[in-house]
Amino acid sequence: MKTTNQFGRRAFLTRATVGGATAAAGAALAAPAIAQEMPEITWRMTTSFPKSTEALHNTGIYLTNALAEATDGKFRIQHFAAGEIVGGLQAADAVMEGTVEAAHTVGYYYWGKDPAWAVGSAIPFSLNYRGMNAWNYAGGGVDLYNEFLAGHGLVGFPGGNTGVQMGGWYRKEINTLDDLKGLKFRVGGFAGYVLERLGVVPQQLAGGDIYPALEKGTLDAVEFTGPFDDEKLGFVKVAPYYYSPGFWEGAPTVHFFFSKEKFEALPKHYQAILRNCCRAADQEMLAIYDWNNPKALMRLVQEGAQLRTFSPEIMSAAFDAANEIYAEMAEKHEWFKKLWDSISAFRSEHYTYTQLVDFQYDYFMMQLNGQKRL
Repeated sequence: MKTTNQFGRRAFLTRATVGGATAAAGAALAAPAIAQEMPEITWRMTTSFPKSTEALHNTGIYLTNALAEATDGKFRIQHFAAGEIVGGLQAADAVMEGTVEAAHTVGYYYWGKDPAWAVGSAIPFSLNYRGMNAWNYAGGGVDLYNEFLAGHGLVGFPGGNTGVQMGGWYRKEINTLDDLKGLKFRVGGFAGYVLERLGVVPQQLAGGDIYPALEKGTLDAVEFTGPFDDEKLGFVKVAPYYYSPGFWEGAPTVHFFFSKEKFEALPKHYQAILRNCCRAADQEMLAIYDWNNPKALMRLVQEGAQLRTFSPEIMSAAFDAANEIYAEMAEKHEWFKKLWDSISAFRSEHYTYTQLVDFQYDYFMMQLNGQKRL
């Protein structure tokens, strides 16, 4: 994944973080002082993603390359795929335990510690990507989530988004609520807790472990992200029914989690550069998915994927189950309530506006496409 042009290169980052005044003053500094302001730092980052998931895995590499470029190689983060240091689902734990300084993972993997972990990443029927982006960067979401993460010794910045995901691969058609009962379904994080109310038997597995379980029949269904990743993982070979939408992940925010102690020990301009590199990586991932998902979907259909959509009965039942759970969680967990109250207060406003503007435009263009006029 290239950093050239797409990223804006080091000149943009240094202007955005260090500032022109610092650059001008730097010319008058003696060499030892400059060296002191640009110390050599090397961190390690573990991830939850196998190398086969290109957009997820390579977004971490994108960050490390951009950071090295912006600091003339003085601040480097060594990138390790899932399993190279710890298992994919232990990435954040490795930071909290001091094994590594950074992790690239998804907060909902750790919802068992506190359900608030999931709210900052994705829970069923939350915001879409544009809404989550607005909440994170304009609505104070990043800061609010970091108040929660501070209690775990972490600092977190959004590090990618897949957009609305597909609803997964199934060995049989899912037409009614009864078809969900007893279904052994690989579904990530908090979503499994909600679907369990509908009779699903959720299984949480890291990306590299999913296909073998599906092939052996240990699983009846799997979801991962969408066509671009799913094609590489080969699910179509054993579970041909491909459903949408993945209502449990309307905008799953992947995060870069850093040791709070290590982050706060960085020079201030290194902190700023790191934040800006994370933000660039956050935008990069969705662009990769939006560009590649349509092409991958067409290839999967040619390989035998049978496209289906969840029925209104299933969607409505899942929505009601989610709301029941959110009310229960809000009574028991302070940070879940704080985060969900903030998101849900904006959710109605967001969909009111996008229904008037984006939906009308998109629906018209979809009709033209269906008429072969595009």
